[in-house]
Amino acid sequence: APDAYVPLEFAPGEAYQFDWSHEQLEIGGLPMAVKVSHMRLCHSRFLFCQGFPRETMEMVFEAHSSAFDFIGGACGHGIYDNMTTAVSKVLRGKLRELNPRFEELCAHYLVEPIMCTPAAGWEKGQVENSVGLMRKRFLAGRTKFASIEELNEYLLERAVGWAKSQQHPELRDKTVWEVFEAEREMLIRAPKEFDGYRLEHCRVSSTCLVHFDRNRYSVPCEAAGKVVQVKAYAGRLKVVEGGKLIAEHKREFGRDKTIYDPWHYVPLLDRKPGALRNGAPFTAWALLRPSSRFARSCDVTTTGTASSPGFSPPSPATASTWSLRPAGRR
Repeated sequence: APDAYVPLEFAPGEAYQFDWSHEQLEIGGLPMAVKVSHMRLCHSRFLFCQGFPRETMEMVFEAHSSAFDFIGGACGHGIYDNMTTAVSKVLRGKLRELNPRFEELCAHYLVEPIMCTPAAGWEKGQVENSVGLMRKRFLAGRTKFASIEELNEYLLERAVGWAKSQQHPELRDKTVWEVFEAEREMLIRAPKEFDGYRLEHCRVSSTCLVHFDRNRYSVPCEAAGKVVQVKAYAGRLKVVEGGKLIAEHKREFGRDKTIYDPWHYVPLLDRKPGALRNGAPFTAWALLRPSSRFARSCDVTTTGTASSPGFSPPSPATASTWSLRPAGRR
């Protein structure tokens, strides 16, 4: 006998469906398996999708925060499959043991998560269909992007364009965009964005580096040998010691890279002035001409210090605000 299903109907702001897809794209001239998050509003059918280099917990946080930021709030219910970043253990029936951090995310946005029955894709059929929509309508004919940021700008532009031209399947006198704009008024607005990070504890090496996710990042030399907290966000890392933020870096996703902030090593030049000439943290520093002469002199004299006349390094770099999110909001 043929399968039979019950059609579903959702009120404005009642629910969204969330899922991931894996897309083989070229990013920055290199092949990359991009993880694309899909959030689809069940009433208006508006689709927000965004690419990420990973599918880890901090990417889940950013996928939700950026989607809620654009659409203007959250729905009362979120419908998910049993992704490991959300579900620690599948129990009997609809019962689930949820990841505590995922529970914090849902509580912050006042979302009640609903987990689908295993292997029952029809329970979130809208977002399942959105994967095909994205591939056929958004990415058809284009698979190369300069960066993930450019990809996300492109996906948002195509999603908005599609919504403005697509007739709503039920309210046939309106477009998906028109229904979406009306649904926005029914969404739940959080007072502030969720602080979505994954926490790890790392020991700082004698070279003032923390090792995280196959790469190394510098911290102030005063932290050498100490255990620090690394807060990993989708696009940046924060390093905390004793409850105080001591370093922040743009996050790298390759491997065996070392990311320096030269200012983390400047205090060491009082005792090791020769390090200015060949020290790895300083090789990319664009020193002024007097400072360059000072650096060259460090191999023949040890009388100069970081406070010597003529040492005039550039101002410290401001904290990175890099994000995977599209820059513009409509």
